[in-house]
Amino acid sequence: MARRDLTGAIDFAHLARFTAGDADLTEEVLGLFREQVALWLRVLDPAIEDQAWKDAAHTLKGASLGVGAFDLARACEAAEVAALRGPAARDMALAEVRLQADVALADVAAWLHEAALQSLKTPR
Repeated sequence: MARRDLTGAIDFAHLARFTAGDADLTEEVLGLFREQVALWLRVLDPAIEDQAWKDAAHTLKGASLGVGAFDLARACEAAEVAALRGPAARDMALAEVRLQADVALADVAAWLHEAALQSLKTPR
């Protein structure tokens, strides 16, 4: 995996503005985002409790906006609204959240892999 594998699921220019271009901070933020996604995806199950998955979608939306994963944030917002249209709409929306999360995590992996390769080439 390398930067050529980036899909655009994360707006890295947005993230660079957020981290002031600090590569170490960017890496830390992406690591935290990856942990947040893993944590909240486990709760995105309406069988657990209706309010719990809504809270998870809302929290994941905020984390996504912070790193520039705007498609994932939109999917989370759509899931929050879809709950009002019934179980079928909710389930479709939650499936889209999971899909967008996978795509965003693939971009994180590609960016981190490229950063690791660059650190081998560039002495600090």
